[in-house]
Amino acid sequence: MTQISAIPALPTDNEAGYHYRVMRRAIAVIDGAEDPLQLDQIASEMGMSAAHFQRLFSRWVGVSPKRYQQYLAIDHARTLMRDRFTTLEAAHELGLSGTGRLHDLFLRWEAMSPGDFARKGAGLTISWGWFDSPFGKALVMGTEKGICGLGLADEMGDAAAMLDLTSRWPSATYVEDPARLAPWVRTAFGLQDSPSDKAPLYMIGAPFQIKVWEALLSIPSGQVTTYSEIAQAIGSPKAVRAVGTAVGRNPVSWLIPCHRALRKSGALGGYHWGLPVKRAMLAFETARAEA
Repeated sequence: MTQISAIPALPTDNEAGYHYRVMRRAIAVIDGAEDPLQLDQIASEMGMSAAHFQRLFSRWVGVSPKRYQQYLAIDHARTLMRDRFTTLEAAHELGLSGTGRLHDLFLRWEAMSPGDFARKGAGLTISWGWFDSPFGKALVMGTEKGICGLGLADEMGDAAAMLDLTSRWPSATYVEDPARLAPWVRTAFGLQDSPSDKAPLYMIGAPFQIKVWEALLSIPSGQVTTYSEIAQAIGSPKAVRAVGTAVGRNPVSWLIPCHRALRKSGALGGYHWGLPVKRAMLAFETARAEA
């Protein structure tokens, strides 16, 4: 198991969003280039000195811009499928606490009962707030039991992200209260003061969705699997299409790691919060796993 002390520190809350926005611009620059770019070329496109650009990348993931450029490449997902593919059966045998740093951040996860889910959030009070994250502006929602929603707004916009999450539980009462959520959010993004802190996760979904999201939690950080593997793991090997739909409906991005699910071909597939975000997440995790 990777020890937290061995991984480069994440930037602070305010730095995190800024760093991601630079990463997002870097993806566009790299995608638009016909050949691999040198450090000074990327830095120039970012309007930075090479030295500052190097420091920023190293601060974010602990690797050089040249190495990170390889992780951002379009074919990086296929490399992950070749070198970092995991079967969920093996992951389950290891146990969630032994499969990666992310899972150690949670004290527990709990799911809403099917009956409560059918009531569409009636009687439930959900706190919400906006936060900076390593992947841009994040809308986080939570009940008294834990984080139940996490949307990323840089690609779709603030209003669309808010509508996306609130429409999932239309009968709930929503209260803006970022202070209540802040300790959980800092822990979830690895920004907590103490590495021993834990963050609870509360899954609100239909029974089939919950099974798929539970399977996603067993994919180790820095590795990937396929939709068909997830279908096998939950005992529904022919339900690959339904699994894909459940993955896409995951309300807690990053923490329930739907970005680690790829197509069998190694293609990224879709991502509810935007493909550039998915690529950045996979690159981020790979870089930190190797740092």
